[in-house]
Amino acid sequence: MTKMTLLRATGMALGGTTAALALGLLAAPAFAPPAAASSMSAAAANGPASVADLAEGLLGAVVNISTSQTVKGTEGPGAVPMPQLPEGSPFQDFFDDFFKDRGGNRGGGSQKVQSLGSGFVIDAEQGIVVTNNHVIADADDIEVNFSDGTTLKATLVGTDTKTDIALLKVDPKGHKLTAVKFGDSAKMRIGDWVMAIGNPFGLGGSVTLGIVSARNRDINSGPYDDFIQTDAAINRGNSGGPLFNMNGEVIGINTAIISPTGGSIGIGFAIPSELATGVVDQLREYGETRRGWLGVRIQPVTADIAESLGMTSANGALVAGIIKGGPVDNGSVQPGDVIIKFDGRDIRDMHDLPRAVAESPVGKSVDVVIVRKGKEQTVKVTLGRLEDGEKLAEGENGSPDGSKGGDEAAPVATASVLGMTVGELNEATRTKFGIAASVSGVVITDVAKDSAAAERGVQPGDVITEIAQELVSSPKDVMDRIGALKEQGRKNALLMLASKTGELRFVTVRMD
Repeated sequence: MTKMTLLRATGMALGGTTAALALGLLAAPAFAPPAAASSMSAAAANGPASVADLAEGLLGAVVNISTSQTVKGTEGPGAVPMPQLPEGSPFQDFFDDFFKDRGGNRGGGSQKVQSLGSGFVIDAEQGIVVTNNHVIADADDIEVNFSDGTTLKATLVGTDTKTDIALLKVDPKGHKLTAVKFGDSAKMRIGDWVMAIGNPFGLGGSVTLGIVSARNRDINSGPYDDFIQTDAAINRGNSGGPLFNMNGEVIGINTAIISPTGGSIGIGFAIPSELATGVVDQLREYGETRRGWLGVRIQPVTADIAESLGMTSANGALVAGIIKGGPVDNGSVQPGDVIIKFDGRDIRDMHDLPRAVAESPVGKSVDVVIVRKGKEQTVKVTLGRLEDGEKLAEGENGSPDGSKGGDEAAPVATASVLGMTVGELNEATRTKFGIAASVSGVVITDVAKDSAAAERGVQPGDVITEIAQELVSSPKDVMDRIGALKEQGRKNALLMLASKTGELRFVTVRMD
C-alpha cells in the first residue's frame, strides 16, 4: 500500500540549483456522457469549451513569490558536515579547503535558501498581495514577480499561522497592477468547475482546470480546517495561489496536496474564501488577527454520550473543561454541557464551534444554547479575545482556541471526564465537601447518574490522588492522564481515591 503524505505545495531551490524535471505525456480518453445525460448540452456535459478568455484576464493578478533566507553551518538543508578525520591526517588541508564556505561545521559558512510560491493581488492601488504563511515564513527577503516581468520588493503586513494566510504589500508606484476579487465559496457545489493559477516547480504562471471534489475537508493542519478539495492540478510552488470559479472570483487559496510522490495526484486543498476574507480584513486593519474566545475545552458528542445525556441525536460540542480565567469561568457554562447553537449558528459537531467563535467579534455578547442534564437552555456569554487566552498557555504546548479538544495547555478550573466532574481542591471545595487539610489531589464535584464511575461507587467529595499510579494535582492532569491511557489502548483506568478524611482505596473505571 502506498503511504500517503500531506505535502505543502511550496517549491524550493537551494543555492540556485536547477531541478531536473521528468515530464510525461498521457493521452486523455474520450468522454462519452451517459444516456441519462443526453438532454444536457454537449458543452455542459464535457465541461467548458475553453477557459482561455477567463485565464487571460486573470493571469496578470497572479504572482510568483520568491523568498530567501540565510542559514548558517549545518542548519541549511544543503549543508554537508565536515568529516571527522584522525589528528594529523594528510587529507586535513584538502577537506578544510573543500568545505570552506559550504556550510560545513569546520568552515562555519552560510547558505542562502530560496523558496518559491504563489500569490495574488487583491488591491491594485495599495499593492496588497495574499499568499500562504508557509511560503514566506522566516524569510529575510521577499520579492513579488509579476507576469509582465516586473519584480517588486515586498514587506510583510501580517500573518496568521492558524489559517496559513499571509498578507504582503508592494509599492505599486509606476506600475499598473491587476487585482482580483474574492467570491463566495459557500455557493460552490461539489462538481462545480474551478481553475487554479500558480507557479508550480518555479515554472511560472500555469493554469489548470478541475472541479470541486469535496467540501469541508479536515486535514488536521490547523484548528479551523474547512478546506475545499479539488482535482485541479496543484503542485509544489502553487502554494498561496488562487482557486477561481468560472466568474473569475477567488473562492479558495491553494495550500496543500496529498501525494506519495510530491506531484499532483488530483487531491489538492484550498482555504475557502468565506474563511480567508475575514482573516485578510483583520490583517489589513490590525496587522494581526483578533478572534473571539469562549474559554472551553471540548470533545465530540458520540452516540453513547448523547444517549447518556438524554439527547435524541449525537450533535453539538461536549464541554469537557472550563478554562481558568476564561469568559465562562463564572458558571454560565459547565463541564458536561453540550453546546448545540452559538449566536444563532447550529453546532452540528465539535469542529463547528471553534470557527463560529473565532469569527465572532471580541467583546460581543452572544446567546449560547446548551443541553444540561437533558434540558435545553440559553445562556448569555461575553466573548474574550483568543490571543489573550493564549497567554494563559504561554511557555506550554497547546492551542487555547477550543478546538481539537482545545485549550489543552491552559489551566483548567473544572473538567468532565469518565462521567465525573472534577475541580481544583482549594479552600472553597474543602469547605463545601468537608475535606481534611491533609488530603491532596483533584476533587470530584459531581458524578453522572448511570455512569461507569457511579457504578463503582464514586461520589462527590471523593478526591483523585493517583491515576495508573501517577500523582494528579489538577483537572488538566486528570484529563491528560486519561487521554494517555486511551492512546495506549487501555480499557480501564485505575484510580486511587481519598475519602474526605483521607482514607485511600483503589477503583477501576471503564473508559469505553
